[in-house]
Formats: sequence, C-alpha cells, structure tokens
Amino acid sequence: MQLDIQNLSKRYANGVQALDNVSLTIAPGMFGLLGPNGAGKSTLMRTLATLQEADAGTASFDGIDVLRDKDRVRRVLGYLPQEFGVYPKVTAAEMLDHFARLKGVTDSKQRKATVDALLERTNLAKVRKQRLGGFSGGMRQRFGIAQALIGNPRLIIVDEPTAGLDPEERVRFHNLLADIGRDVIVILSTHIVDDVADLCPTFAVISKGKVLLTGEPRAQIARLRGKVWQRVVARDEVEAIQASMPVISTRLQAGSTVVRAYSESALEGFEPVEADLEDAYFSAVTGRLQ
Repeated sequence: MQLDIQNLSKRYANGVQALDNVSLTIAPGMFGLLGPNGAGKSTLMRTLATLQEADAGTASFDGIDVLRDKDRVRRVLGYLPQEFGVYPKVTAAEMLDHFARLKGVTDSKQRKATVDALLERTNLAKVRKQRLGGFSGGMRQRFGIAQALIGNPRLIIVDEPTAGLDPEERVRFHNLLADIGRDVIVILSTHIVDDVADLCPTFAVISKGKVLLTGEPRAQIARLRGKVWQRVVARDEVEAIQASMPVISTRLQAGSTVVRAYSESALEGFEPVEADLEDAYFSAVTGRLQ
C-alpha cells in the first residue's frame, strides 16, 4: 500500500501556480508535509481529498485512481481540514452518530459501538454529552480526528492540526496521531517544524508549489553537519549580515537577534552549532540545501 503522486499541477484563475509538477511517493506511517503559508500544502491536501481538481498529473492509492475514482477514494479516506465547522448545539456523540450514518454505518448497534470507541480513543468519552460549542480548541481537533477515523480509513489527511493549540493539547494530539499512524498512511500538513520532527519518519518540504526536499529528517539534518554557524548580533546588524553571507534564519532573543548561517567552512565571528530540522527546512526554502 502506498500513495503515488506524479507531476501534479494546479494553477488558479488568478494566475497563482499552487502546484508545480509535484511528485511524491508515500508509504504507510506518518508523512510530514512542511511549507510556509501559501506554499501549496492545502491545495495538495484538498486535491488528494477529492475536493478540487488538478490541471495535470496523476495520483494513485493502493490501486485507486485518486483523481478519477473519487467515490472509491472517499470510502478509504479520513480528512481533517485546516478549518471545519461544527453545529454548536449538538453533542459530540450525536454529531459522530450523524457522520457514521453518512459513512454508511446503518446498523444502530454498530454505529453506537463505533461512536463509543472513537470517543474513547480521542479521550472525549467523558464529554460525549457536551455540546460542541463548548469545546476548547484542542477538544475540537480531537473531535475532528474522531470523525476522520469513522470507517477505518487507510489514508488520513490532517491539515495544520496543531495550529493554535496549547502545549498540553499539542502533546496529547501528537500522541493520538502517532498511534493512528502505525498501520495506515497519515499525511500531516503543517508549517510547524517541530510537529514533523516529533512525529514523522519521512517528510517533504514544499514552497511556491514545488517540492524542494524529501527524505528522512535525520538524514537531511546529517547533510548539514558541520555547516551551520551561529552568532548573536544587534538588531540593526541583521540586514548587513544577510546581504554578506548565506543566512539560514534569524530569531529574536532577549533584545538581540540569533543569526544562523550556512557555510562549508568557518565564518568569522560565528560559532559552530548542531544542525536541526528547522535548519534543513529553512535551507531548502532559501535554496541553501537542494
């Protein structure tokens, strides 16, 4: 079982090239799709979720033509979009029961067992009778995963699932995703590098509709070993430094700016530091790492 995407392209009517010959092969497990806002991540996710058309290219999942056989895709798909609405006056159990009906679970006993199991798995059993309008952000996201898991999908797509969550809910959500991703393909689309570093054995970086980097996080970090240098500078020095050397990233820290730069040899005034996945991500986006 794998998801095979070849030369997928999409240009919107306003001229924006959202996807530009995107090719990826994704095996079972957690797969991270990293990119800045506007990179094309959501366009790719919506296309794979059969919610919009591509202009060109192909996508197949376990023998199913994703772009042409949309009904078959939907039977094996679980999808948590970046933003999803709920009926605020309906309880969690009632809403999941409704979604289960839509997924074709017609037997009432089977439907109740499905709802009970999903609420338990997402740690929502104790609030099963609470109205969705009173859910916190983290509870809403866990409810979103619960509805995505109806029907035991083999392909699960989650788009920016941890944005806005507090640290405790983020950890809880990570644990849930890690558990789900043991036996199926889970695509985690995000701009949060730590989410991918914590969860995904393989990942890709996409920017301006193009895939810039694919592989294992540890292998991509290893490519930067001995090539990342750091220096703390005054904020008014940053522009000049960016113009004079290959800066990977800058970060404000206690009134100063931490500059990380890429170089295969020592940089004057900089000290060597251990590379991390954020360095690999920014190096790919800025063209330092290809």
